[in-house]
Amino acid sequence: MTPEGLDLELIEAARRGSSAAFGRLVDRHQRAVRAFLRRACGNDAEADDLAQETFVTAWERIGRFRGEAGLRTWLCGIAWRKLATARRSWARSSRRETEWMETEALERPATPGQLDQRMALEAALASLPLEQRAAVALCLGGEFTHAEAAEALELPLGTVKSHVTRGRARLLQVLGEA
Repeated sequence: MTPEGLDLELIEAARRGSSAAFGRLVDRHQRAVRAFLRRACGNDAEADDLAQETFVTAWERIGRFRGEAGLRTWLCGIAWRKLATARRSWARSSRRETEWMETEALERPATPGQLDQRMALEAALASLPLEQRAAVALCLGGEFTHAEAAEALELPLGTVKSHVTRGRARLLQVLGEA
């Protein structure tokens, strides 16, 4: 059975109320959703919270899944909307977020060279506009196709391609200077 076929079977079971089936869907897709959110928002703890909210919302709305896009794309679309909503409230508390990110970066076990690279990458990603950062996170970091990212972000395909191209160029520029 194909992964998509398994997803469809699990979705149907979840629609009938099977929390075990939905749990298997979460197990199959949580890594992709968390990775996207971690890259898009740059804060692992917030990303994990948003991923949890994403799956709660997906459980509540599993009956609305139409299957026009893949389940992973649908889930990352929910995650993107959760992130956009959270960003509006995070803007009011950016000072606290910055302090937390600095503390988190210092606590991660890494060699000095790896820590410098990680901090440079996080800073470079943070310098991108939010939609551009999300497109880069999905396409370059999450191995999404441009079409999947466009579906998840509810953006035109050409816009996603532009965001990825410009974001990649900006990251190379910033990282080249670091």
